[in-house]
Amino acid sequence: MLLLPTTVTCMSIKYWEYEDAPLKEKLKNLNVKEIAKIFFDNETEAYRFSALLLEVKKRGTMRLKEVPEGIPVATAKRYLDYAVQIGLLKHENTAYSLTDRYTRPFRNIAAYIKAWMETPTDEDLSVHFAAARMDKQEKRGGRKTDGVAPEQQQAQSQAPEVDVSGV
Repeated sequence: MLLLPTTVTCMSIKYWEYEDAPLKEKLKNLNVKEIAKIFFDNETEAYRFSALLLEVKKRGTMRLKEVPEGIPVATAKRYLDYAVQIGLLKHENTAYSLTDRYTRPFRNIAAYIKAWMETPTDEDLSVHFAAARMDKQEKRGGRKTDGVAPEQQQAQSQAPEVDVSGV
């Protein structure tokens, strides 16, 4: 089951792949797979996202009734809406088309992070995240330890049992 985030955009950016030298190599052989890999670790999800982006790029605009065969319309809608949410596509008059609302905000995010790193401040996280639970959560499952270290518990479970009933 595909769960695309509704308000949070999850990204898998490996910064070392986009430093100057690797970027120069990537720019020699541009492909949609590199874009999809940023947003999806799963190969099938990346394929579907890539297929839809490529189709929008070829056509200029795409409606849901023009979705490529092999991708269900409901699935395509989720992926296309996700692309709108992250700024790669725009959705106007029931058609999806490429847009560039992505690069400037992404540069601004990088600038903001860099500025934060360079600013010497002492921040109070309890003020920033007033509604967050800050206490340690209780254990929800697994083995009961009863004060015994996990290594000792494992050793006890592997020890042969001795039959003392006949003694």
